[in-house]
Amino acid sequence: MTIKALRTPEERFANLKDWKYAPNYIDDLPGYEGLRMHYVDEGPKDAPVFLCLHGEPSWAYLYRKMIPVFLEAGCRVVAPDFFGFGRSDKPAKDEDYTFHFHRNSLKAFIEYMDLKDVCLVCQDWGGLLGLSVPMDYPDRFTRLLVMNTGLGVGKDPGPGFMAWRDYVATNPEFNVGDLMMRATPILDEDEVAAYQAPFPDPSYMGGVRRFPMLVQISPDMEGVDTNLKAAQFWNQDWSGDSFMAIGMQDPVLGPPAMRALQKLIKGCPEPMEIEDGGHFVQEWGEPIAKAAVKKFGL
Repeated sequence: MTIKALRTPEERFANLKDWKYAPNYIDDLPGYEGLRMHYVDEGPKDAPVFLCLHGEPSWAYLYRKMIPVFLEAGCRVVAPDFFGFGRSDKPAKDEDYTFHFHRNSLKAFIEYMDLKDVCLVCQDWGGLLGLSVPMDYPDRFTRLLVMNTGLGVGKDPGPGFMAWRDYVATNPEFNVGDLMMRATPILDEDEVAAYQAPFPDPSYMGGVRRFPMLVQISPDMEGVDTNLKAAQFWNQDWSGDSFMAIGMQDPVLGPPAMRALQKLIKGCPEPMEIEDGGHFVQEWGEPIAKAAVKKFGL
């Protein structure tokens, strides 16, 4: 696979607020040779794993308030950046971004790292991709911590999402930091800068532009068949421990979407509601992480 990609300069990530985690890189991921993927890997290598998957247009930095809680519990935290985001390489052509391009890269990453006893931690595209994967590795995944996300099964997700999709389509060079601030008013200037850091200019924003267009809103879109199988897995075959948290102020993937997902997931208990929490609910994540660790008995 030869894909032209851009690489955000390392100096863009200097002195990130509340982010002390050393970067790790893979540049020989099977099927993705030549593209460099960034990931965080902290804690004991033989401990239960919290696999933290970010969404659009964020990166692993989104989990900085939850990672310390997982580590304090003695667990391992692995948090990759999808291609096109964070410190990972960013394919230059918008058409390189497809659902299975990213899903298969996530599968390749899990296999490359040989992750076991995994808690899938997901929100937004972290779930749109991540929730489709455990059915392929039922022996690797033992827990689920799910927040403000869903499975794309070819249905209209509602006016909130469509407004977002239209906004990106008509504003392809929007400022990521400004968007994060509007969605998450509790951020300060340094945190906003950290979210903007991966994108020195709009040429780096292929993934940001493409991800909203990849959400499966009609039955003929790529990935619907995969996600229908995943929905069946979560509803009938999932036997792990689950925890759900909902950012109640999310206009896109808020309470209605999450209540539907709760009903789908076998054995999913009553969700934790974060009343002030927006779409990027990890920014209110410390109490979520503590409650999940307690629920899981870790």
